[in-house]
Amino acid sequence: MLVLLPPSETKAPGGDGPSLDLDALSLPELNPARRKLADALAELAADVPASLSALGLSERQRDEVERNARLWSSPTTPALLRYTGVLYDTLDARSLRGAARERARHRLAVASALFGVLRADDPIPAYRLSGGSALPGLGSLRSWWRPVLEPALARFGDGGELVVDLRSGPYAALARVPGSVTARVVTEDPSGRRRTVSHHNKAHKGRLAAALATTPREPATVDDVVSVATAAGLECERTGDTAVELVTPP
Repeated sequence: MLVLLPPSETKAPGGDGPSLDLDALSLPELNPARRKLADALAELAADVPASLSALGLSERQRDEVERNARLWSSPTTPALLRYTGVLYDTLDARSLRGAARERARHRLAVASALFGVLRADDPIPAYRLSGGSALPGLGSLRSWWRPVLEPALARFGDGGELVVDLRSGPYAALARVPGSVTARVVTEDPSGRRRTVSHHNKAHKGRLAAALATTPREPATVDDVVSVATAAGLECERTGDTAVELVTPP
């Protein structure tokens, strides 16, 4: 099983790994696209106003541009520890030990605007680039990534491996994964009507990811996803052939 996580805008600083080496990353067929994007992002950082505009940042976020300027020289840390925020705080990968950590290492991957997709242990530096961005000379990241990223992700499903896609909209747009299981976080009002929520979205997806990543039995079907989520204390229902809903209190 592969659980495909969204990235986060915020990144943990620092790291104790060597500088970025694309050959150390998973899915090496993505490296030509990764290299061109990384070079373009680092070069753009030389023009701070242009970087702020392209990345949708404010003057108070100039330090994010400085991170991009040091992209090829900054220390690295495993991808699963680089990303921060509600989902990753809830997932709490740092607390995993032994067999649970090994299962999570093999099952978790992170979508990335810069790197396409990363496995949990792939060493990366801190950077700033969002899925909805467009870089001068390269165009939108959707048009950049889709031709190369979709075939790479399709290999998981084609091999019979269950893919649980927890990506947010801008990252799901970078590459489709046919047949993947999707999860929607909803709330239900007294009349039984459900609507998508944002407040609990990341925390519930983090809890689901943690449960799927560490369960001893390898989930293989959408019903297995529901069973694992329910055992973890989540209210989870199957709503389609490849869809589930996580129901939160109103």
